[in-house]
Amino acid sequence: MKRVIVVGSSGQDGDILFERLRAEGHYAVGIDLGAIRCTEQADFRTVNILEPDAVEALVAAVVPDEIYYLAAFHRSAEETASDDRIDFERSFAIQVSGLLNFLGAIQHKSPRTRLFYAGSARIFGVPDRVPQDEETPINPDCVYGISKAAGMRCVSYYRRTHGLFAASGILYNHESPRRPPLFVTQKIIRGVAAIKAGEQSRLLLGDLDAIVDWGYAADYVDAMVRMLDLAEPNDFVVATGEPRSVREFAELAFGYAGLDWQKHVETEPSLVSRQPRKLVGNPQRLKEATGWRPSVGFSQMIQILLAAEERRRELA
Repeated sequence: MKRVIVVGSSGQDGDILFERLRAEGHYAVGIDLGAIRCTEQADFRTVNILEPDAVEALVAAVVPDEIYYLAAFHRSAEETASDDRIDFERSFAIQVSGLLNFLGAIQHKSPRTRLFYAGSARIFGVPDRVPQDEETPINPDCVYGISKAAGMRCVSYYRRTHGLFAASGILYNHESPRRPPLFVTQKIIRGVAAIKAGEQSRLLLGDLDAIVDWGYAADYVDAMVRMLDLAEPNDFVVATGEPRSVREFAELAFGYAGLDWQKHVETEPSLVSRQPRKLVGNPQRLKEATGWRPSVGFSQMIQILLAAEERRRELA
């Protein structure tokens, strides 16, 4: 039985991972917004990941085999930023400062603990090569990408300087029914369901030609677990390597619901706040090192999302 801490356990990936650990019989401690959930009775109820002493006390008490740092402050492409300074402060607090507290706690209290950090393809900004791999230059151009790049550099520093088993996953877009409604995938899925039910007649989207490398979230969580099972730590691109457009996603989603997407989808480019970029990953290093392969393809993922939305509506 492994002892595991999941930071950001109520997010999409954290929730999937926590439930997987529970099903496999591991002792798991989940942290989200200070609150703690545990697979067994625990003496601690809250912890502030931005307080070094609190994090160190938690790590000393649990002595985890693994820590998954999945917490993030993030906006979807269709959300409007409030203030860059505030976004930078929040992003660096979660993506960097909290991470450093756990890396420091491992160094001082539990040096055999293995840590996974959820990086992002946004570290590449607008890349000059497709697909991207682990050697692609890091050149972030947004708050999220800048803070994630900084977090990955911290992981690399502690791995190199202090000999910690610390690894980063450069995660490309991955979806599940747990994805919040503001993300374009859920916007399409929920729009299709509402149109099919006669509750609305149109769906307003941004750039239909935007290219995305979309995978299934449970597969990406599996990649995280495999990375911490390796003999040596490393950083890996986690992606499908398949470029897909928002248009393809919408066409398939409407088609599976028996609807013609062209009769319902309207576009408004101003909805998208980010400049277009072609982020498509090459997961070859991950495949060779771990044997990982995506188990759910693009079309099957869309069907899973549609079925989950139908169940959600039935229970609402």
